Amino acid sequence: MSALTNYLSAGLLALGLLMKSPDLLRHRHDPYLRSICTVLGLAGLCFLLGAPPTVGAVNRISGVPNLAAPVTYVTITAYSAASQVLIVRWRGGPGVRRTTRRWILAYACVVTGIVTMFVLGEAPVERRTDLDTYYASTPYIREMILLYLLGHLTAVSVTTVSALRWARRVRGWLRTGLVTLGLGTLCGAGYSGTKLVAMAARWSGRDWSALDRTVSPAAAGLGALVTVAGILLPLAGPRLTEWRRARLAYARLEPLERELDDILARRALRLPRPRWASPTTRLVWRQTSIHNALGYLDAYVDRELYEETLRTALRATGDPERAAAMAWATVIAAAVRDAADVPDVPDATHPADPPGVRYPGPSGRLPDRAPEPAALGDIADALVTAPLGLHADPPLPANAARSHPA
Repeated sequence: MSALTNYLSAGLLALGLLMKSPDLLRHRHDPYLRSICTVLGLAGLCFLLGAPPTVGAVNRISGVPNLAAPVTYVTITAYSAASQVLIVRWRGGPGVRRTTRRWILAYACVVTGIVTMFVLGEAPVERRTDLDTYYASTPYIREMILLYLLGHLTAVSVTTVSALRWARRVRGWLRTGLVTLGLGTLCGAGYSGTKLVAMAARWSGRDWSALDRTVSPAAAGLGALVTVAGILLPLAGPRLTEWRRARLAYARLEPLERELDDILARRALRLPRPRWASPTTRLVWRQTSIHNALGYLDAYVDRELYEETLRTALRATGDPERAAAMAWATVIAAAVRDAADVPDVPDATHPADPPGVRYPGPSGRLPDRAPEPAALGDIADALVTAPLGLHADPPLPANAARSHPA
């Protein structure tokens, strides 16, 4: 894995941590949220410390050859422990605290062993990419390497089994996240597994250091990214679903807004269009514009036309909800035409009405109820299909002869 890949991966994980930081500041006492941020931070730190330029910089600044090795190993061990703690807290249950303490204590012992073995051993020749195989037979350094590899392999193996077993009992985004997490930790097992194979080959006199230099880092990178994706999916998934539904609803309401466009423009009823907004915000903007227009058209809605169309549509479809949507679509289209025929006047009393012009008023024309917000999508669909001659001139009520300006 190149240094650029390491740094890009570290940057992506740092971006994920930055996105979760506001939630952590607001809910700093939430142990689950703290565990997620810890995993993100440690995963990014593992990539940062594992890059060859960083390894060289740590060794040079400290003046200790290969000091970067135990520093990186301790970070990987801490990441392994944090992943286990996250799984435990994710599942919950009565023994969460006790199990969490056991995992932390176990990996604290591994960290202590890594530091102790490095102090006791000797690694005078700097190795930035293949230290594990180069010092595979060196006393104490060998034990240090085995400690962190076995600790990592244990953690990812337990996490893989736990995640996939739990995924069989849940559904939705949680299941997707658990399966992704299990696959990520399975890839992560390739990191420690290939290093152990390379070390065993070294003990038998073979040189398989290429596994240490190429395959193992690639498995680590892929495993960490997929694992973090599995952690974040149950958090981001519901929001993605909500945005998808909002986008579909926004597109569905477009015919109804288009039908009301003249009223919205002439009466300045449309709010400024939001820019760089989420799908949910855009949906609210369109719904608000539609409600503003329908509120203005209240006095133009013909109750008798609504009832007549409702009865006709109900006989044709047998579906009360669809029939109501057809009826509303018909009276809204008619109300838009009526409102377009009425000239602008200086006030509501119409003191200078031309002869023969009748302005709609509340008497006998308001419906019993306005369309429910949930019905707007069905009304928009009815406008698209134009049922029952929707856009033709609607029948006039017997007691309401229409008149137009001369």
